[in-house]
Amino acid sequence: MNAGNIDTVFFYKRWLLCCLLCFIASCKTNTLSYNKLILTAQDSITAKTIIQRAFIQINALEKTIQSGDLITRTGNDFTSESLRQLNQHDKTYSHCGIASIENDSVFIYHALGGEFNPDQKIRRDAFNLFCEPYSNRGIGLFRFQLPAAAITKVMAAVKQNYLAEIMFDMKFDLQTDDRMYCAEFIYKCFLSGTKNNLLFNISHLKNFAYIGVDDLFMNAACKELKRIIYK
Repeated sequence: MNAGNIDTVFFYKRWLLCCLLCFIASCKTNTLSYNKLILTAQDSITAKTIIQRAFIQINALEKTIQSGDLITRTGNDFTSESLRQLNQHDKTYSHCGIASIENDSVFIYHALGGEFNPDQKIRRDAFNLFCEPYSNRGIGLFRFQLPAAAITKVMAAVKQNYLAEIMFDMKFDLQTDDRMYCAEFIYKCFLSGTKNNLLFNISHLKNFAYIGVDDLFMNAACKELKRIIYK
């Protein structure tokens, strides 16, 4: 591959990282015609069965979650598909959050941008909302093997950022702390909770450094507990 092609590939990936929402908006002007999708009664029954089965799996998984667990998901929209490609090792997941047990309920704290989060602030969503199967194709549960005291400090950092109403970082700039994207938010909370003693891989596109979702769950201290595909 010559230098010109390398620069083209880098530009494309960097553009995906920073300008996905703009691209989606531009795609709406596509004037190509397509055959109309016709859904049968059997299609509706199949879709309903998948949704029902997914919620059963979600409810069962919720009972095993602990505070500090990493929760990942695979969105079924174009933006999610694009974000998955930024993972350099395992492209399964497009988004992630961190679990917190509060009054016997499981909540997921996560940094989210786009139309699904108009105010762009870190969100605190119920687990079944975060994992719902209408706009997601699957979820994952991972746990860092850390002392309880470290997890407590990690969760303190999570809630501090949430209360500070940290905004989503559309520039995906790992060097700034006043705005964060999903994997960066979790990465920095774990660094804070372990006093920077937990080492993570940093992904690169040329000189651009970022944390991918896979950089979190493929960490040596992180154990995979469950992967679920809704089907």
